[in-house]
Amino acid sequence: MPADLAVIGLGHLGLPLAQAAVAAGIETVGYDSGPATDSTLTAAEIRRMSAAGFRVTTNPVELGRVRTAVICAPTQLGADRALDLDAVGEAGRTLAARLRPHTTVILESAAHPGVTEDYLRPILEEGSGLRAGRDFHLAYSPSRLDPGNRTHTIANTPKVIGGLTPACTESAHAFYARLTEKVVRARGLREAETVQLLETNYRHVNIALMNEMAVLCHDLGVDLWDVIRCAETKPYGFQAFRPGPGVGGHGVPLDPNYLPHTTRTPGHPLRMVGLAQEINNRMPQYVIQRCATLLNEHGKSARGARVLLLGVTYKPDLADQEGSPAREIASRLLDLGALISYHDPYIAGWRVRDQPVPRADSLYEAAANADLTILLQHHRTYDLQGLAVKAQLLLDTRGASPAGAAHRL
Repeated sequence: MPADLAVIGLGHLGLPLAQAAVAAGIETVGYDSGPATDSTLTAAEIRRMSAAGFRVTTNPVELGRVRTAVICAPTQLGADRALDLDAVGEAGRTLAARLRPHTTVILESAAHPGVTEDYLRPILEEGSGLRAGRDFHLAYSPSRLDPGNRTHTIANTPKVIGGLTPACTESAHAFYARLTEKVVRARGLREAETVQLLETNYRHVNIALMNEMAVLCHDLGVDLWDVIRCAETKPYGFQAFRPGPGVGGHGVPLDPNYLPHTTRTPGHPLRMVGLAQEINNRMPQYVIQRCATLLNEHGKSARGARVLLLGVTYKPDLADQEGSPAREIASRLLDLGALISYHDPYIAGWRVRDQPVPRADSLYEAAANADLTILLQHHRTYDLQGLAVKAQLLLDTRGASPAGAAHRL
């Protein structure tokens, strides 16, 4: 049976979008060349989607039977810090071979300004023989998905859209109006793409500020967490961000220095973004320094120390490990000769350097036996007051423990 919507790419963006579409009564098919990789939806949620008519297919023929196709292919920074668009290109070529006139094609993958028009559009036009803006609609909409957030969902979070032409914008608007309470029209494709660039960089720059404040406040003997608690009572001009052992997540900060030459602005790099990335990338090493100091103060060496890592995901109460600093911290501890283990209620098995890390079955027993316990992610199931009593040493990198109960970042 034909569907109204095809979601191409069933990862952290695609499956939640498909879930919202199914909930809105839209006949939806999900296409992916591999297995679904989203770790935020439960098996029960996916079963409910299937019961409501959602279908997953690996048959690209079905992409030619829909009115709207949304590309949610993954994009990440490569080793050269340039955005890897291979998955977007593959999705575009697969869709182009089946693209029909009057279809609305929307890109939601993270992209720098110019990707939709300069990269995806030629792929779609060459593969289909159709012309964007005349034969089919082309638009971009930055994802604003916050995994695990039950308050701000797709349904009540405003959706930004920008099209190649005004007609493309209106077609995308008509689709998203079925999913969310408010749709905001950008002037065009590049404005919509730059919205995501701004929002992602805003997060990383502000977290970098808090990470610098964490180091400063520790040196000054000031409780940063209390400073933040007081500062966030200001009703204007301040938004609270919090430090941590690193910045995880799927949204990657983009520095124009690493954009393709066709989209660079000569002489005007975002120096703040590059500096923020440098600061945030230093946090795992700072955590290691704090660990070594704590162990030394208690007459222990990092070499041979038993270290328990609590929470190896990038976000609390989710199994998503994308960008989590836990793996780098574990790797650096191994370099120091520490004996590491981990506990995470959402991760049944964890590997570092292609080697399995022992998983603690009994949390309190493991904390009592470890020379140092490090809270890297605060899952709700963790009783930090109880852990602080059991653990020989507890370093809280999230500021979640009661004041005085643990050493905080």
